[in-house]
Amino acid sequence: MAEADDSNFYIELRKNPIRFDPVDKVTNVFYDDANKQVFAVRSGGAMGVVVKGPGEKDSVTFRVESRGDVISIKFSPDKRVLGIQRSSKSVEFINFMTDMTADQLEYSQTCKGKSTNIMGFVWTGVNEIVFVTDHGIEFYQVTPEKRMLKCVKTINLSVAWFVWQVESSILLLASGTLGNTLNPFLFRGTMTKLAKFEVDLPAVQKQAKTPLLERDVIMAIIYGQLYIVILRHQPRPGSVGAEIVLYQIIRDGPARKTNVLKLDMSGRFAINIVDNLILVHHQASRTSVIFDIQQEGETDGFVTFHYPVVSPLPIKPFTMLLPSLNLQTGANKMEYTCELYSPNWIVFQPNIIIDAKLGCLWYVKLLLGPLVGMIPDKCRLIKFLLQRTDSKAEILSVCRNMMVPGKQASLSTIASVLDMLNKVYHSHLESEINQLATDTQNRSTEPRRRQVIIDQSDAYTHVFSIFEDSKDMKYKFIVAVLIEYIRSLNQQGIPVQHYLYELIINTLVHNNCCYQLHQFLQYHVLSDSKPLACLMLSLESAYPPAHQLALDMLKRLSTANEEIIEVLLSKQQLLPALRFIRSVGITDTVSARKFLEAAKSTEDNMLFYTVFKFFEQRNIRLRNHPKFPQGEHCEQYTRHFEGLFGIDALAQTSPT
Repeated sequence: MAEADDSNFYIELRKNPIRFDPVDKVTNVFYDDANKQVFAVRSGGAMGVVVKGPGEKDSVTFRVESRGDVISIKFSPDKRVLGIQRSSKSVEFINFMTDMTADQLEYSQTCKGKSTNIMGFVWTGVNEIVFVTDHGIEFYQVTPEKRMLKCVKTINLSVAWFVWQVESSILLLASGTLGNTLNPFLFRGTMTKLAKFEVDLPAVQKQAKTPLLERDVIMAIIYGQLYIVILRHQPRPGSVGAEIVLYQIIRDGPARKTNVLKLDMSGRFAINIVDNLILVHHQASRTSVIFDIQQEGETDGFVTFHYPVVSPLPIKPFTMLLPSLNLQTGANKMEYTCELYSPNWIVFQPNIIIDAKLGCLWYVKLLLGPLVGMIPDKCRLIKFLLQRTDSKAEILSVCRNMMVPGKQASLSTIASVLDMLNKVYHSHLESEINQLATDTQNRSTEPRRRQVIIDQSDAYTHVFSIFEDSKDMKYKFIVAVLIEYIRSLNQQGIPVQHYLYELIINTLVHNNCCYQLHQFLQYHVLSDSKPLACLMLSLESAYPPAHQLALDMLKRLSTANEEIIEVLLSKQQLLPALRFIRSVGITDTVSARKFLEAAKSTEDNMLFYTVFKFFEQRNIRLRNHPKFPQGEHCEQYTRHFEGLFGIDALAQTSPT
């Protein structure tokens, strides 16, 4: 499948479509949107049924006895029972073994009532099936081992058409003279009737209201919520062109109208849902548009009105190799330019397009790269990208380009973008903590919607790295951006990683802005931490006050006593070190050997005397004896003291 080089397209059909036998005089094609399987039925099944699905295990071939034209054919969710509807009165069933070989004995179930006609059937569970009739619902329990069905419940209702949504297990029945009274039923082991509601149909002057048709209604899960999506060809008074109306299904009440998508076009439309976006294909103009109900729109206080995210564009053109018998060249395949928006296309939910005459099933794919250049507002763009599933590379690229000299965004825009990133980052951290804290048995089995996370490592590696790569960037801009990022992290309660502090400190020192660095530390713009204190210590040669700033920081941490002692001893500040251990009450626990070694290395005999006597007094207080215990390994320092001051200078044990 060859593709166009032009990148000015934001929708394409995925490569490697599922191929099946196209429709012809003997082959009929059916699609089961619950199991995502295509059935190519030849001669009513007598010449074979070929089933193709997303994976190899979903594909199977078998034969069935022909008893007339097939109206509908579907496997149960576990692929163990096949349902075939050949008439308006009954559905036939065939059991399948684990190796997908068909049982030779078939069984069937007729609907209730002589005047009742089956409009279709849906598998609501592994062993549960619903017949939708023009008189209502018949809910059956299937027992494959006994080859029988048992009617569990019936609902009497005049039905115009129905729609099934497998992920939510909601069956929607349309009733009323105009088919605009919608009755949702929930199937989760049992059948639950939800509140019915009426879809408003706009009245056109001097014309009767047009009935609501099945082809104009889909059900879809968008941003985790179930919606009924209705294509309204006749707009409201004052509107131009068709529009799409969204009703959100609520468990405890009737569905409510929440969103209206303005198409401003008329004609034939088809709808797909891709990555929580509503894609609308328009056949007359051969273009598609995308809507995002999370984007801001106009509102009347109840309903939000949306316009397309970007201008309409066609699906990306492509060619593919198709079987051919070319007598001149002898080639068995030829390159075929696929007709986009073909009259043969049939659209299924959420992201399927089937060309039955060509024998292809495609998955619709969103192209984020071209979309980035079509949304100039950076805040709107980042908000849009954060809602997409696989947009991390695009988000990082947009953020990096916002820093490039000549393309730099304003600091307020950058701050808003960073806040958006960190708000999502914070929510992710919170959900991770909650998930760990939740008992495994009580943990929700509902799949969480994957959202792109830009953490500090991502920002540092892929965005802020431009500060080092671009030599002509003003340091004030660099510092301002980093301070904004640190502010945003602090605002969300996210601990700042030390490498961000290191980047901002090195930038300030490199540009001789030590006074500004001093202020940042003094006013706690840069939060206290051990790594930051160690970094400040390393900068002492470039900025001497950094030493004292680091010590003050370590003291404020109150968990860095060892580090403070090490710093003081490394600077040969033994008396301040002794005062420090006394002030924090750790005199009895510090290592005497460490202090004596540092004192000896100063070659200051009187300093060594003071330190030795300090710990000698500690020994007397703790053990009633001046000698150091063997475990402290201080024998060499005792000999050194004797050599300098004589054995008489050693303290003597007081008589008891």
